Amino acid sequence: MKIMNNKRNPRKNKQSHTAISLFTGAGGMDIGFVNAGFKILWANDSDLDACKSYQANHSSKIVYGDINDYVNSLKIFKDVDCIFGGPPCQGFSVAGKMNLNDPRNQLVDTFMTAVEIASPRSFVMENVKSLATLSKFNFIKSNLIKRAVKIGYHTEILILDASEYGVPQKRERMFLFGFKEKTYKESLSYYFNAFKTKSPLVRDILLKLGVAGSFGNARICNAKVTLATKPVIRKSPYAGMLFNGQGRPINPHGYAPTLAATMGGNRTPIVDEQHCYLGKQSWVEKYHKYLIDGGLPYPSNATPPYLRRLTIDEVIALQTFPKDYVLTGKQTSLYRQLGNAVPCKLAEVVAKVTKLVLNESMANIDCVNVSELSELRF
Repeated sequence: MKIMNNKRNPRKNKQSHTAISLFTGAGGMDIGFVNAGFKILWANDSDLDACKSYQANHSSKIVYGDINDYVNSLKIFKDVDCIFGGPPCQGFSVAGKMNLNDPRNQLVDTFMTAVEIASPRSFVMENVKSLATLSKFNFIKSNLIKRAVKIGYHTEILILDASEYGVPQKRERMFLFGFKEKTYKESLSYYFNAFKTKSPLVRDILLKLGVAGSFGNARICNAKVTLATKPVIRKSPYAGMLFNGQGRPINPHGYAPTLAATMGGNRTPIVDEQHCYLGKQSWVEKYHKYLIDGGLPYPSNATPPYLRRLTIDEVIALQTFPKDYVLTGKQTSLYRQLGNAVPCKLAEVVAKVTKLVLNESMANIDCVNVSELSELRF
């Protein structure tokens, strides 16, 4: 067992609840839970770079390795307040092959095994929206719920959009909640509605960082932006495929699409710096209109130099990680760690609602602690 300890100053928070973090990654979900007042007793991930990133930012210990090798040892944490985590989602993601036989799909069962062994007061499992909404995954979803009910949990599934909770990203995710004691009378969505807040736009975030390559925004992506010789055109200029690769252009005056773990190289989203920083007409929108009107595609090398990829620092900000968060590994690993993470501000809302349910028997939303509500107005 390889345990990693933090060497930096831990983030100071009043911590009155305990938690176990599974499929931890670089620690995005952990940041939210720590900020909400949870003390992480144990964390685990099989990505060594992610574990090193975690240890550089958190005071709690993280174990590197396959969760299946350690799951039985979680019995020493019996009755912890919460187990949370996001098992790998590639087998369920619409961005992938949605292979029912993907071995990573079995890790949602491993998560429930951990719940059964540690018997926490609550659990929160995060995954892609399709696991909750597509009929081909109904048996997996229903089996998870049946298993949770069998071991004594009241469950509820919610689809949460990060852009409604302070995150400048249109990122929808499934959250499966389980509580040993159902102290709330309304649906959990009733409480989440009270925590909704207006998110900043992409431009609001990028302007604070400065142009790519400047101090504070220096970790640039050098992948060239080239035009597709056979573009796929959609109604929106920010959909379809105007460029080579899977990196789509981002409208700085809106929210970013889901930032995926496959970022890096030509899979990294694209920004028009003149449109974003100088308020000039969008080259992407202009080119899209030209194609819609029947124009022939430009040569692949005709992309203007002010179209470039999102930087590491910009992804950190769009995922609402702290600006000084330390990440370890090569550039592709950094993009992967960030794309795999739950946005920190969304995780904080999830954690605070979980904490409120654990703490209070609420007849209605008026019973929610007003001071905690105000803290969530980012």
